Amino acid sequence: MSYHDTTRALYREAALEPQSSLCCAPGPAFRLPGLSIPSEMRAMNYGCGTTVHFQDLSPELDVLYLGVGGGLEALQFAYFTRRPRSVIALDPVAEMREKARSNLLLAERSNPWFRAEFVEILDGDALDIPLPVGRVDLVAQNCLFNIFTQGDLDRALREAARVLRPGGRLALSDPICEQEIPERLRSDERLRAACLSGALTLERYVQRIVAAGFGTVEIRARRPYRVLDRRRYGLEQDVLLESLEAVAVHTPVPEDGACVFAGETVIYVGEEDMLDDGRGHVILRDVPLSVCRKTASRLRSLGRGDLIVTPPTWHYAGGGCC
Repeated sequence: MSYHDTTRALYREAALEPQSSLCCAPGPAFRLPGLSIPSEMRAMNYGCGTTVHFQDLSPELDVLYLGVGGGLEALQFAYFTRRPRSVIALDPVAEMREKARSNLLLAERSNPWFRAEFVEILDGDALDIPLPVGRVDLVAQNCLFNIFTQGDLDRALREAARVLRPGGRLALSDPICEQEIPERLRSDERLRAACLSGALTLERYVQRIVAAGFGTVEIRARRPYRVLDRRRYGLEQDVLLESLEAVAVHTPVPEDGACVFAGETVIYVGEEDMLDDGRGHVILRDVPLSVCRKTASRLRSLGRGDLIVTPPTWHYAGGGCC
């Protein structure tokens, strides 16, 4: 049995009976005016974060959600789009698709603004998306890509880029891990399917995203997720997994490398009203400016006493230098 088969079997079980220990389920869902989420949907909130970021959403967008789960994030996206088929949800597990449809009908009863036709649920997976080139403005996946081996991860990222319109966004939520996960755990298909052993480091994860053709990567959040503790998993030390929320923009990769925003900020405190760094960045005195990692590194290297460059906060809300 391949890890794909194991994953589908695990999520088939999760569709038939909610699994409280799968990912971070049941997790909290943020509140929006007029949005009522059925308890059945909340119980199937299988994810390690969120891919629903208000600053990325507007009524005219078409959204593709990979791995429908209980339908919670598809419903949240539909809150913003409110058009038939404006949200497409893809899942290879028939039982999960059926449960999501059932949950969305429940949501229709408790939300006067919502109609189940806003969300179209299709049979398919992230490795072979059954949509044409440039079909959607936003692709989202929550705790799915970390399950893939590197070859399949690269394929899934290329597929996401293929179906995105130019300038479209890929919203991701996945575990990462800066410690070494032993190969015996990485090759455990059940642990990989449960999002516990396939995590990459942040740098390697970002590299794969950029290699697929995303010129900007924004780190929206980074927080503790789970622990592979030494007692249960036979390790020399505990291994911390973190939940990463990121948004990648489908734009050409600049010649000097992708712009990766991680919450670094530059503040100019010199004698002039502003500082022009000669690279297209105008920094007003005393006004913090968010900068990408490569710009932050270059400004630090100048060694100027009137430039303060803060370390990463691992949270970026927009308004940056690029």
